[in-house]
Amino acid sequence: MDAKNLIAEGKSYLGIEFGSTRIKGVVIDDCGTVLATGGHSWENRLEDGIWTYTLDDIWGGLKDCYSDLLGDIKDKYGIMPTKFASIGFSAMMHGYLAFDKDGKLLVPFRTWRNTITEEAAAALTKEFSFNIPQRWSIAHLYQAILNKEEHVKDIDFVTTLAGYVHYMMTGKRVLGVGDASGMFPIDSSTKDYDETMVKKFDALVAPCGFGWNLRGIFPKSISAGEDAGTLTAEGAKLLDPSGSLEAGIPVCPPEGDAGTGMVATNSVGLRTGNTSAGTSVFAMVVLEKPLSKVYEQIDMVTTPDGAAVAMVHCNNCTSEINAWANLFKEFGEMMGMNVDMNELFTKLYSKALDGDSDCGGLMSYNYISGEPVTGFDKGAPLFVRTAESKFNLGNVMRMHLYSALAALKSGLDILINDEGVKVDKMYGHGGYFKTKGVGQAFAAAAIHAPVSVMDTAGEGGPWGMAILASFADGRKDGENLEDFLARKIFADAKGSTLEPSAEDEKGFDSFMKTYIDGLKIERAAVEVLL
Repeated sequence: MDAKNLIAEGKSYLGIEFGSTRIKGVVIDDCGTVLATGGHSWENRLEDGIWTYTLDDIWGGLKDCYSDLLGDIKDKYGIMPTKFASIGFSAMMHGYLAFDKDGKLLVPFRTWRNTITEEAAAALTKEFSFNIPQRWSIAHLYQAILNKEEHVKDIDFVTTLAGYVHYMMTGKRVLGVGDASGMFPIDSSTKDYDETMVKKFDALVAPCGFGWNLRGIFPKSISAGEDAGTLTAEGAKLLDPSGSLEAGIPVCPPEGDAGTGMVATNSVGLRTGNTSAGTSVFAMVVLEKPLSKVYEQIDMVTTPDGAAVAMVHCNNCTSEINAWANLFKEFGEMMGMNVDMNELFTKLYSKALDGDSDCGGLMSYNYISGEPVTGFDKGAPLFVRTAESKFNLGNVMRMHLYSALAALKSGLDILINDEGVKVDKMYGHGGYFKTKGVGQAFAAAAIHAPVSVMDTAGEGGPWGMAILASFADGRKDGENLEDFLARKIFADAKGSTLEPSAEDEKGFDSFMKTYIDGLKIERAAVEVLL
């Protein structure tokens, strides 16, 4: 069936992901071929010391994204869809959305970017003997309790952004296990919240007398492919105010951006890994066995079907690169040039290949916000050099690209060097890898392993979400996610693989030594400026 008829007959799949800076929708066929896309740009805001998006941001952005998607379908095929075979919603993981019994948001959405839960995260890590990062939903909830915040007694439902959108679309309080693993620790044998830790938490807060328990206010954890409800009439209107979209469409389990990244890079099997590098950066490896001990730098999450995954997550990646690119754009326009941003990024990234392998002695910290992996609850972007440093554009750009991965590398070194974790395949995706052969080469040098970028990598999370929607609809009886991806989506996938060069590895290691030693400079900047 051709694309037009496929969409017209409601046999295509829709995935929508709420990223940090863009909400994007992708429509695919049952083999993962992209048929149409749409998007909406947005940005988090710092209000009263909290990184947040408003509910108007969420729903206005979703409607605009879907409208843009419909426009692309109309332009390409001359039709307007009324239904899909299945729909899926994904979003940035973690954070804190708390509602009362009437569905009222009790406090502004606290996103993953906030580093305001240090006390709670440390206490729960000790209580559970399991690393609880600051951005996890349970850390936000417990910190609110420690702060004696008035709203806690009124909580009826706590969820993530993807879980909230899914609830409003279907009325179901469920969450894909991958996203749920960023709310609370998961037992991979049951693919559910770890019961021992659930009981510990309930006992911990019982003296407060709130009248709720953890399972009562958290969404139910379900695996990829399980029944997660259907689109209600109210949900359809939230997505498509025109009323053209039909109710009753199956909606697959909502997932986090880590899970959709794993799907989009075909890295849900043992000893596979992926690095997603955009506004934030994380790397994940599917483990063969548990780690030997708890590391504050490493999160334990899961694949969308519940397998244990070690993840290093860093709050900061390309935002500082974007800021410098905008500075160069401003200069170009001042000189009378018409600057195309895609061309500018391509040229700046490519120029980094001309830089010295150690960045010529230049150093930067890209800490737009705090960076818990290196011990910072606040950040101040910093660029440092000596009089002897080789200050040229190639080194400046290589420095920024190295810096974007440096905090991540410090965590991955623990997995690879200390724990002996084996990685057969590491895939890269996200804006950092968009310019061919640049970010890929530097990532390979950082992790001392080959990095692959597939031709489909640019589609990213929303494409991965659309695939999860198709998995829920089109898998064979008993077929697991890894086998489905191999059979339907990646059987003929193309891409490129880069081995790390010895010179780049040596240069990155040299850069990292200075980076780690220089963290005291960054700490001084935070103390003085903030």
